Amino acid sequence: MSDYRLSENPTELDMDRVVRWISTDAYWAKGRTRELIERAFANSFPVGLYTPSGTQAAVARIVSDRATFTWLCDVYVDRDHRGRGLGTTLADWSVAWAERHDIKRVILATLDAHGVYAKAGFTPIGHPERWMEIDRRPPFG
Repeated sequence: MSDYRLSENPTELDMDRVVRWISTDAYWAKGRTRELIERAFANSFPVGLYTPSGTQAAVARIVSDRATFTWLCDVYVDRDHRGRGLGTTLADWSVAWAERHDIKRVILATLDAHGVYAKAGFTPIGHPERWMEIDRRPPFG
């Protein structure tokens, strides 16, 4: 990870790459439109990881009220940069971001990266019987 630079500056995001990653390769968001992805990132707190040459290698965003609740989502690491700890770096960033804002709860959803997030301190949701949702998305596939 040491060769990568982390930036919370949304103007540095390579939105062409982000849109391509999210809309074509991210199982949770395949088919999302560019407009929807851009709106989601514009109304969130994004982060990017960049190579020394400035190419974006990973992205994530936080949705938060900046008081009580933070949701880490749209975590994506470019296939050419996987296996280098970038996902863990993004998970650690989300925890640190919440701590900077004195937020006590950070959540996320994952299909297959539980081990990555566990390294940052995430555990299965406590009291799942308290949580409910409305999910009108088509099934992942």
